[in-house]
Amino acid sequence: MKQYLFASDFDQTLSFNDSGIVLSELLAVPNFEQKVRGMAMINLVQQGGELAYLLLHDPEFRQVRKEHLIETGKRIRLKQNIQLLPQILKQGIGDCHFSFYVISAAPEEVILSALEDIVPAENIYGTRFRYHPQTGEIDSIIRVPAGYGKVAVLDELQAQLQISPDRIVYVGDGSSDLHVMLHVNRRGGYTVAVSESKFISPIAKRSILSEDALSSLIPVLEEIVGIGDATSIRTLFEAYGLQIQEWEKVRTDHLTIRSIPSETLVTSDRRLEVESV
Repeated sequence: MKQYLFASDFDQTLSFNDSGIVLSELLAVPNFEQKVRGMAMINLVQQGGELAYLLLHDPEFRQVRKEHLIETGKRIRLKQNIQLLPQILKQGIGDCHFSFYVISAAPEEVILSALEDIVPAENIYGTRFRYHPQTGEIDSIIRVPAGYGKVAVLDELQAQLQISPDRIVYVGDGSSDLHVMLHVNRRGGYTVAVSESKFISPIAKRSILSEDALSSLIPVLEEIVGIGDATSIRTLFEAYGLQIQEWEKVRTDHLTIRSIPSETLVTSDRRLEVESV
């Protein structure tokens, strides 16, 4: 069988929630999103690594212990049929077999708790902390798979599994996935965006929106496995007791149109040239 590496982000890719928002609600810590936006504006940390920075440096998050992260994972709302995604990939489709991994900047304890009994612990790569042996508070950061950090983890897995770069599939949703998607595309792999983010959808080879975790399989079935017709894909889903109710393929163009200031318009006898803005 053809061996592939199928890697996925976690927050808002396999789940509906951002881990940082759920954790801040658990701790009753306000203004999490404002803090993240502030760090993004000054490029203080890699995109996606904001929560790790706050857990280590922000006074309001210093109260976090490992048990808080585990409880946060239990409160994460996962996408529908997520338990079937690693099962189907492991069984293989046609002559293709996929090794499924999760690579995310979310705390590793959160992902392990959320995906318990769904994804093996050894297949999950999240932000890993070192805890103080006496107080239990977060003492330091061992690894943050955010930004280029995801590229490093992916390269490590590729070497470990001995898979060629053109047999890597990566699924993500936001700007923290930009580096790894460019890396995968450049080497002939396949990328799928599960959001309409203006940063990531133009980079990904395919975008798909759904509340079901199995939706990311659709472009893989079409482009990699080679199941080109919708009827065969529907039949495959029905074999797992599922029915695709709505499937609309669209192309979305994003435009910004503004008025030209009147003082810049040239009024003369010569012909005006209209340019796209």
